[in-house]
Amino acid sequence: MSKAFTKETDAAEEEELEAAEPLPAGVKNYITPEGLRRLQDEFKQLKQVERPKVVEVVSWAAGNGDRSENGDYLYGKKRLREIDRRLRFLSKRLEIAEVVDPARQTSRDQVFFGATVTYVDSRDRERTIRIVGVDEVRHDQGEVSWLSPVARALIKSRMGDSIEVRTPAGLESVEVVKIDYRNG
Repeated sequence: MSKAFTKETDAAEEEELEAAEPLPAGVKNYITPEGLRRLQDEFKQLKQVERPKVVEVVSWAAGNGDRSENGDYLYGKKRLREIDRRLRFLSKRLEIAEVVDPARQTSRDQVFFGATVTYVDSRDRERTIRIVGVDEVRHDQGEVSWLSPVARALIKSRMGDSIEVRTPAGLESVEVVKIDYRNG
């Protein structure tokens, strides 16, 4: 395989991955203090631990001769590109991050960024979500981006409010039953 073909594929792959997670134009990159810490920890782990290990493996593999069929070398180079891509992404996101501490929220009877909201849907199912930044969402822990349809519908609502949420199945009415600003 020619180097030119490989480079074109890598560049296209890189552009595709970096374009996959852009913020909408004019939108600030809000993040909670915990989310900022997690991103900083990931950046530090990649830069100070993972990347040096992979560089060491690639250097060792490169010294073994023929690189075209050297799995350690080929996989190592690919992993190095992935790490570097993630480091660039994290660096850009950390640069523009705007930390919003939910604990400093003064209007605690209304839903804003960082709130943990419990609501009941039209089928009497209770759900609890926490509204966080786009770079810190953990769906398995009930966190949703402040740009998600449910979060956008809930923002500025108060306990007892009935609001309409746009879902794939259409509009659904939900009622806010609890608002909390404790850290995640």
